[in-house]
Amino acid sequence: MAEAESGETDAVTAAGNGSESGGVAPSARALGYLRGATYALGTLLVLALLTVGTVGIIAEIKGTWHWAIHLESTVSYLGVFVAGVLALLLPAATLLVIARRVVDE
Repeated sequence: MAEAESGETDAVTAAGNGSESGGVAPSARALGYLRGATYALGTLLVLALLTVGTVGIIAEIKGTWHWAIHLESTVSYLGVFVAGVLALLLPAATLLVIARRVVDE
């Protein structure tokens, strides 16, 4: 059984080496980087909105002026952050949609 696994590993390695010699097309690599950047920006957006929601829930439960101030400042600062993320995310997402139509994977 160990010989069969070794043979399978050699076959996979040989197949992998053959496909890597041709390399990945630069357009496909650029598309991968664009996809990663778009997903990272989307994740930052979701985390920012989750933070605002969490502080809002805590402020509602506590009901004190202290937490109302926290909510106000959180919304203010994260509003600026979300605006910056959206300024990068919208063009990146648009480029990703267009590039996926153009580049055949």
